[in-house]
Amino acid sequence: MEAVPDSTFPALAGSLSASGRRFAIVVSRFNAFITERLLLSAIDGLMRSGAKKEDIGLVRVPGAFEIPLAARKLAETRKYDAIICLGCLLRGDTAHYDVIVNEVTRGIGQSAQETGVPHAFGVLTCDTLEQAIDRAGLKMGNKGFEAALAAVEMASLERAISSQPSAVSEKQVPRFARNDKSKKKPQNPKTKRK
Repeated sequence: MEAVPDSTFPALAGSLSASGRRFAIVVSRFNAFITERLLLSAIDGLMRSGAKKEDIGLVRVPGAFEIPLAARKLAETRKYDAIICLGCLLRGDTAHYDVIVNEVTRGIGQSAQETGVPHAFGVLTCDTLEQAIDRAGLKMGNKGFEAALAAVEMASLERAISSQPSAVSEKQVPRFARNDKSKKKPQNPKTKRK
């Protein structure tokens, strides 16, 4: 039997306070019947967490495929503490759904990893319209609200991690061993070309 970890072990965790933080929401217009419900619930989640209306930016894109690019551009501005991505993809009779789902998921994840700005994934990937309706507030809560809370928590966690002191100071790492492209590495006189 596997031992359960001690829950009193100290750990960094984000809070659910959006106060003083800025958020951007990227929402797809395609399947607007669903995405507008996600959007309203995401805004509700941010406001209930302490965000102010003026600290929430909204960008509308044609479809889910366009979400990653808009999210990336917003993250690169460094104006936002987190990006919330909202959309709805419904499976059809062709492979188009699978291609779009994979690209949207990859693009959002890649944007978050490369920019360092948290991205919350609120893109529904459903087989039927009924499933989407359920996930947009009917039976299974609202994924827009959940994405907003995830964004708030990750923005807080990112700040908590960033404020941690480094285990290794710059003085302990020789300049030539650093991964800093702006500084030239000292050349060893024995290896200089003549």
